[in-house]
Amino acid sequence: MNNEMNKFAMFGKLTAHSGKREELVSLMLEASRSLNDMEGCELYIINESVDDPDVIWVTELWHDAQAHADSLKNEQVLSVIQQAKPLIAGVEPIRIRPVGGKGLGV
Repeated sequence: MNNEMNKFAMFGKLTAHSGKREELVSLMLEASRSLNDMEGCELYIINESVDDPDVIWVTELWHDAQAHADSLKNEQVLSVIQQAKPLIAGVEPIRIRPVGGKGLGV
């Protein structure tokens, strides 16, 4: 099996409490900068929904599932999660499996 098949990817749909999306986006962008030096994090993009003023999407790509799991034990990541909780009305993680394409080298 190709190493690229072991990548861990997901989309995270975060629904902010009404009027809190900008604050949540700002917090998530700040958090994403801390991932620049995190081993195993290959992509972490914060996206605003065009159709829903309360929704943001997080696009994540990790070397593997263990790298993602390890990130959830990081003190900075845990701190951001605690700060974000009061802003979030709902979370919907969507796990996906990359199979190839530009940027994956497959």
